[in-house]
Amino acid sequence: MREGKNVILYIDDDPDFRDSMRAVLEAHEYIVAEAATAEEGLRVYHQAKPDLIIVDLMMEEVDAGTHFVKELASLGNRAPIYMLSSVGNSMNLATDPGSLGLAGVLQKPVEPEVLLSVLKTKLKRR
Repeated sequence: MREGKNVILYIDDDPDFRDSMRAVLEAHEYIVAEAATAEEGLRVYHQAKPDLIIVDLMMEEVDAGTHFVKELASLGNRAPIYMLSSVGNSMNLATDPGSLGLAGVLQKPVEPEVLLSVLKTKLKRR
């Protein structure tokens, strides 16, 4: 938390998705730290100390998002991590997100109302 606001780290290689996510989050009083690659995401993670992380499953490599999540686990990350995937609903049915170290999986593109509801619940915002 910084300046009384939760910090959300968003990692996605698509600049349009980053722009739209930033617009939604900032409009609802979140601070957004962002990265275009998993590698950059690790650097930003150390600087931003996020309260919650959203990472796209498929970026520069097919499994870049899952590798990122494993790396965070090895660093002792305690922030909830949500995977963003175009097969999000199918992934939820086929896989236990918790077994992957995830708090959940969101369907991409994520509906702003769904995203804000998840954040409010997970971060206990009023």
